[in-house]
Amino acid sequence: MSRPRPLAVRRPRRPWRLAAEGGALLLAAAVAFPLYWMVLSAFKPAGEVQSAAPRPWTLQPSLDAFRRVFQQQDFGRYFLNSLFVAGVVVVASALIAFLAATAVTRFRFRFRTTLLIMFLIAQMVPVEALTIPLFFLLRDAGHIAPGIGLNTLGSLILPHLAFSLPFAIWMLRGFVRAVPEALEEAAYLDGASRTRFLWQILFPLVLPGLVATSVFSFISTWNDFLFAKSFIISATENSTLPMALLVFFKPDENDWGGIMAASTVMTLPVLVFFVLVQRRLVSGLGGAVKD
Repeated sequence: MSRPRPLAVRRPRRPWRLAAEGGALLLAAAVAFPLYWMVLSAFKPAGEVQSAAPRPWTLQPSLDAFRRVFQQQDFGRYFLNSLFVAGVVVVASALIAFLAATAVTRFRFRFRTTLLIMFLIAQMVPVEALTIPLFFLLRDAGHIAPGIGLNTLGSLILPHLAFSLPFAIWMLRGFVRAVPEALEEAAYLDGASRTRFLWQILFPLVLPGLVATSVFSFISTWNDFLFAKSFIISATENSTLPMALLVFFKPDENDWGGIMAASTVMTLPVLVFFVLVQRRLVSGLGGAVKD
């Protein structure tokens, strides 16, 4: 007969650990409160939203703000434009960053260090400082390639792709470097070509890093307002979802319920994307690569 296992003795938590957990809960509550207030305001009736004494609850939830949002004629088109732009930027930046990170990590060539430093410097330049030069650049580029000129979705894809790549390449360098070179040599001895090793062996190993960079690219592209306002001037059919918020800003009185409802709808795809990739995102941020 097997002996019964002794009961595990539960050790009391140390005071510093309780303080750390309490601080983490307070920080999480502070971060989550604006999201809670946004969703709450979206479900409040118009009278409660504009009340001089706001309350952190509502006893009469309403869907009127959401109805006003979905009754906007171009809201669905803006949503699809945002989804298309963000999807193209995520896929393109992930593939280009993977190939670039592999090149600067596995190969030795002239100006390699200079190129990496340029990637780092590109991250230090504020986006606002480059908006006007990008405007004139895209305006002139539209005469050569109309698909990337102003008032097109290409004028949103290219800038976001350019700003996402430096961060993605720097992050993926660590993942590619963590893959031992002995694994690459063993694959070549087994007859694998460089292309096969790249996509069938190296790519799955750095996939957590790709997911982490994809989250950054998706969020920055999806929530962009500056580029959408600056580069889409007259072709409103190519506007993205953040531009739909401008409909609820009125000269006489702003529709705060509609603004909060539209913001809630905008947040849902980000949450869904995060839930789908959360497991790989945790390992990606931790920099873990299994041999």
